[in-house]
Amino acid sequence: MRVLGLSAFYHDSAAALVEDGRIVAAAQEERFTRKKHDPSFPQNAIQYCLDEAGTTLDGLDHVVFYDKPFLKFERLLETYVAFAPRGFRSFKMALPLWLSEKLFQKSLLRREFKHFSEAFDWQNKLLFCEHHLSHAASAFFPSPYEDAVVLTMDGVGEWATTSAAMGRGNTLEVFQEIFFPHSLGLLYSAFTYYTGFKVNSGEYKVMGLAPYGEPKYKKLILDNLIDLKPDGSFRLDMSYFDYCTGLTMTNDKFARLFGQPVRAPDKLLTDFHMDVAASVQAVLDEIVLRIARDLAKKTGSRNLCLAGGVALNCVANGKMLRDGAFENIWIQPAAGDAGGAVGAALAAAHLYKGAPRKTNGGDGMAGSFLGPGFTQPDIEQRLQQAGARFEVATEDRMVESSAQALSGGQAVGWFQGRMEFGPRSLGARSILGDPRSPSMQRNLNLKVKYRESFRPFAPSVLREDVADWFELNADSPYMLLVADVRKELRRTMTSEEQALFGIDKLNVARSSIPAVTHVDYSARIQTVHANTNPLYHRLITRFKELTGCPVLVNTSFNVRGEPIVCTPEDAFRCFMGNELDLLVVGNCVMQKSAQDPALKQDYSSAFELD
Repeated sequence: MRVLGLSAFYHDSAAALVEDGRIVAAAQEERFTRKKHDPSFPQNAIQYCLDEAGTTLDGLDHVVFYDKPFLKFERLLETYVAFAPRGFRSFKMALPLWLSEKLFQKSLLRREFKHFSEAFDWQNKLLFCEHHLSHAASAFFPSPYEDAVVLTMDGVGEWATTSAAMGRGNTLEVFQEIFFPHSLGLLYSAFTYYTGFKVNSGEYKVMGLAPYGEPKYKKLILDNLIDLKPDGSFRLDMSYFDYCTGLTMTNDKFARLFGQPVRAPDKLLTDFHMDVAASVQAVLDEIVLRIARDLAKKTGSRNLCLAGGVALNCVANGKMLRDGAFENIWIQPAAGDAGGAVGAALAAAHLYKGAPRKTNGGDGMAGSFLGPGFTQPDIEQRLQQAGARFEVATEDRMVESSAQALSGGQAVGWFQGRMEFGPRSLGARSILGDPRSPSMQRNLNLKVKYRESFRPFAPSVLREDVADWFELNADSPYMLLVADVRKELRRTMTSEEQALFGIDKLNVARSSIPAVTHVDYSARIQTVHANTNPLYHRLITRFKELTGCPVLVNTSFNVRGEPIVCTPEDAFRCFMGNELDLLVVGNCVMQKSAQDPALKQDYSSAFELD
């Protein structure tokens, strides 16, 4: 049985194909169109999934969309009625789009799919899944657990913003929900907007900025913006927010509460913004801990699965794991809307068709390496056409050259195997560096990624060594858990250094692996497993043999505002547009100094701020 799942028309459109309960392929449309967070119909991602499965649209049993447009439109109408006459301008802007396109998505999908087949049986094969059920299915069905509580937290689906479900075998039942406009995801997005970052893409910047500040405004938020109950349920005071009916996330009352206006994106970040970021992160941590404890108490389950955009907040995830309410936590690596495509397909397979589910001790995401891959001859042909000058090395020599370059302080573009599905690069489309270098974090941000200098980088660490370097002894294959660097590896700060505040902390080396140690001694950890990514595991192992350190800096292979690279040509263009030293694509090794200077590009401002 083959099922195609779709996420589209909001942000991060994606497609995923499931065959007999196994995820065969999944990819975001942005990787093909090169438009960050592309919301359009995922034509390229669909074609990739069909090709990877060796089938056509007519060979599918079902096509499933990840939410129900009529329920979403019902929420839109009821919200505007409830807040009328305020927000009429926003309503007037939204209504034509809904009436011409979004409300009639069945017709829109049929029209778009005519590119693939004129004869597809839409009457019997097109399905729609509720948004939070798609998220929950994406988290539970690929998880390694026979039973688990599934917690979904995001901005909003149709009505639900927070939901809890119980998964057992091939069943999944939602038993608890919080509804719009009361939303943890939208609360965090409101602060993303207030601190000057882009909503639906800049939330992780707020998370990265938080450790530079102090949670001075946590009480102010809890006293004014949100009514938080002991069980984690909450209600927002909507008089401070504008997202129900307006064109912005917050209003003047919100700004007066904090005493400053919304930061313009081009204005400097100050201690105030860092304290605000620290405060909303502390509030988020408090809420998710209360919810998790209550769910553990209610259900008695020892396993928790997470999905929805809030599940990408790895700081809160790490605190949930350390809190111990649940013994085991598994997080869908594509926890945002893109992952809804996987969930919709799995929900149709297991819940609608009753397909059995198998757990074998590992998860069903295959390391999240579900995107396109390229053969060595194809790589060589593509690079030649792009004008690249490269050496074709044996695998042994390629790994050795890469490890030597990394140990010598070079920044390396690493392109191997199938592309990752989700927002994180996990060793297939990655930029790598030496974590021991005190200048690597700043140099990668400013000279390679062309982004804000405060942004932290993640460590990739051999799974067998993680407990020796970090205060974590658990799997974190998808870079979705934060834990501290072990105390014996930390550097004692001088009194002058301890007195520094905010961004001034940035250039102070805080451990023996400073490039991946955040200012609060934390790190967003990826554990690398030999069974899911043997080549990347082998590279880190060789780096460990050369340096004694089983850790590499791992960041996504792109520059600020650009989608992660998909093809060898994407990788080469990015390589020629920034200050990477070495590029390795398959067995092709490219030194920057050997390339044609005429092919150099300026990527420093090629893409919009993300």
